[in-house]
Amino acid sequence: MSVKKKKAPETADYSKSGINASLKPADKIRFLSEMLRIRRFEQTSLKYYNQGKMGGFLHLYIGQEAVAVGTVSLMGKDDHVITAYRDHGHALAVGMDMNACMAELLGKGSGCSRGKGGSMHYFAPDKNYWGGHGIVAGQTPLGLGLAYALKYKGAKGCCMCFLGDGAVNQGSFHESLNLAALWKLPVIYVIENNQYSMGTSMERSSAMKNCLAERAEGYGIAWDAANGEDLYEVRAKTWNAISRAHEECLPFVLEVDTYRYYGHSVADANAKKYRSAEEIERYKTHHDPIRLWRKQLVDEKVITEEAADELDAAVKQETAAAGEFALAAEAPDPASIFEDVYWEVDNQTEAGQTGRHFFGD
Repeated sequence: MSVKKKKAPETADYSKSGINASLKPADKIRFLSEMLRIRRFEQTSLKYYNQGKMGGFLHLYIGQEAVAVGTVSLMGKDDHVITAYRDHGHALAVGMDMNACMAELLGKGSGCSRGKGGSMHYFAPDKNYWGGHGIVAGQTPLGLGLAYALKYKGAKGCCMCFLGDGAVNQGSFHESLNLAALWKLPVIYVIENNQYSMGTSMERSSAMKNCLAERAEGYGIAWDAANGEDLYEVRAKTWNAISRAHEECLPFVLEVDTYRYYGHSVADANAKKYRSAEEIERYKTHHDPIRLWRKQLVDEKVITEEAADELDAAVKQETAAAGEFALAAEAPDPASIFEDVYWEVDNQTEAGQTGRHFFGD
């Protein structure tokens, strides 16, 4: 079954209003750079996977770059991110080191999770980035917990919890929505609707009327939908959700319409069977977020075609260097397998030494 048709573009111009009105040319060029870094990182990862230098799963983010860059660009010091297994784009968007991210894919000790997590388990607590979770919708109650902690501590922040269109059918997500509404928690559930739940089109996997985010009405939660190929619109609608979370401490569900060019994972052998090659090519040609953002900046005279080419070339060099770093990096010490299991044990806390756990202040 073919994918649903793209939503007709809205008439609103998000480039000159709201949160986007204050963007400087350097900001817009940085967004292009960040999207290119994600795209080239993923392409380099795919190359190493196909060469047999990488094990485990690899869920590529190619085609969805404007979602991660647009949403994360709005984070403040007390805003947090948690996501699912397609996590490389969000990781790079929050500023994780590309060398450490690539090394993690190759299972090296210098990886961001010391080579123990792999593709689905990137973490960077210092950047308010909490993974990287392989269980479908398993991150949704964890995102709720992060939001609960923010409210408990009185911090003016929110948790952006990313999930796919397939995850909205999981019970844990609905349980999370219920508690988010009941306890008025500042969590924003961002549904990255790339149209297919693994290999099943949305029409065949979800009972729906118009869009998935509409389900939030069943819990009395505000919702909206955004065009994920338009970075301006992603930012504008995400900012509305963040402002609501910051000022009113209320949850929000934002569905972002997007598309993935490759299969559910690289191991998805049927990626061109449950959708046509023509459909994929149509999205690449007419709906690619990087191509559209680059054209937008050229039309605005923010960047020239030549400068955009130079920027892309520099990004390609960076990703190639990250690949070389990862290949040369050392494997983890086998003895380290006993580390990073319990934080209390690693840090020799009283609880870790005695087995007694209790709540502090």
